[in-house]
Amino acid sequence: MAFPALTHVAVTVSDLAASTAWYSRLFDTSPVLDEDDESGAFHHAVFALDGGTLFGLHTHSDSPPQASFDERNTGLDHIAFGCSTEELEKWRDRLDALGISHGSIKNASYGSGLSFRDPDDIALEFFAPPS
Repeated sequence: MAFPALTHVAVTVSDLAASTAWYSRLFDTSPVLDEDDESGAFHHAVFALDGGTLFGLHTHSDSPPQASFDERNTGLDHIAFGCSTEELEKWRDRLDALGISHGSIKNASYGSGLSFRDPDDIALEFFAPPS
């Protein structure tokens, strides 16, 4: 049996309204869902991305304050959005147009990537596998 595809990713954010606005600009769409869960333990805004993947933003009602995101801590390192090598330059230009700072396009034997961060400093990347 083949291992199933990833269907959704959810990240915890410090300011749901600010992050929802930021990701809405990045994704060029609004959330398809914005609600409290049934237990009231968290609120989430969920975006539907191409290919059927859902991307969620969460805030938890019982979360203690914590330091900002650091990929060196146990847990999430980064999230990569797939694209082609040709699209990387277009995504770089789009990030520039949105005023989102980013690194340069990095090429490696396993693919090419363009790194940037969200308002909570969560590491994000556009990634193109080798062709």
